[in-house]
Amino acid sequence: MATPHQLDRYLELVNPMATVRDLRAEVTAVRRATEGSVTLVLRPTRQWKGFAAGQFVQVGVVIDGVRHTRCYSPACSEHRADGSIELTVTAHPEGLVSQHLYRHAEVGLVVSLSQADGVFLLPVERPEKVLLISGGSGITPVMSMLRTLLDEGYAGDVTFLHYAHAEGDVVYRAELADLAARHDNLRLLLAYTRSGDGDLHGYFGPGHLDAAAPWHADGQTYLCGPSGLMRSVREHFDAVGLGDRLHVEEFTPTLAPADDDATGEVSFTASGVTTDNSGASLLEQAESAGLTPEFGCRMGICFTCTAVKTSGCTRNLRTGELDSDPDQPIQLCVNAPVGDVSLNI
Repeated sequence: MATPHQLDRYLELVNPMATVRDLRAEVTAVRRATEGSVTLVLRPTRQWKGFAAGQFVQVGVVIDGVRHTRCYSPACSEHRADGSIELTVTAHPEGLVSQHLYRHAEVGLVVSLSQADGVFLLPVERPEKVLLISGGSGITPVMSMLRTLLDEGYAGDVTFLHYAHAEGDVVYRAELADLAARHDNLRLLLAYTRSGDGDLHGYFGPGHLDAAAPWHADGQTYLCGPSGLMRSVREHFDAVGLGDRLHVEEFTPTLAPADDDATGEVSFTASGVTTDNSGASLLEQAESAGLTPEFGCRMGICFTCTAVKTSGCTRNLRTGELDSDPDQPIQLCVNAPVGDVSLNI
């Protein structure tokens, strides 16, 4: 009866939040606490199944008539009483969606939403001691972990170590200070890389770890932040034999560089577009050719950018593995063509 569209396409004309299948959320509060970031409170539709602290969701917004999707980690407790989700989005210079939300998000905005996903999680049986390390916008998943633990009445030692350029860049600074003052088992340390006003100064090093949590070898550490911070912490934990006690959220992907000696052509058959192979990821090459394939995280996590490779060989930019099987779904953001490749895009 609803042909040619699904029922939700008609319902959204009356009320965007009245859906049968689609999961959406309405913005109920907007706060811009720091320069270059916006915090949104979202009220999901009835299809929402909740999340676990540390997971991410895909948020979709329409910009100039095209829906764009990105991944963000809720910063609220997984036990939030009203069932809403809190997201803090940092407006990156070239971030289409983050810039749009920072500049234009307002109460009443309706966005598309996915169910929560991801394996950056606290164990069901909470550790006796927890060290949370974050940097920049990587604060959101570990902030969720902290809020969740405190809502559960967690009694173990917990240290929150956050890296930022300066005091004004810490999104949840006031709340963190208040939580530390109210909970004897919580220790807060702010490390500023461009200011000497913090509890610690400069970039991560073993001295920072010893100052923040001298017991870290007996606890579990959860880390999310820029690639430099992630690499330094991981290298230190591996060097001292504590790699199994470090749990990380890959905030940015570790990808192989583009192949400067790439040959062949990339054919986007559904669009009738063919372009010379530049060696970059298939997503980047599609965008350079003027196409707008859907994508979310650009990290190979969300599988939003999956498309069917009809022929040719591709290289996984994370693992280096080659795949020459035809008619296979592949992720555009983490695969590059090796020679001639055809995609059903």
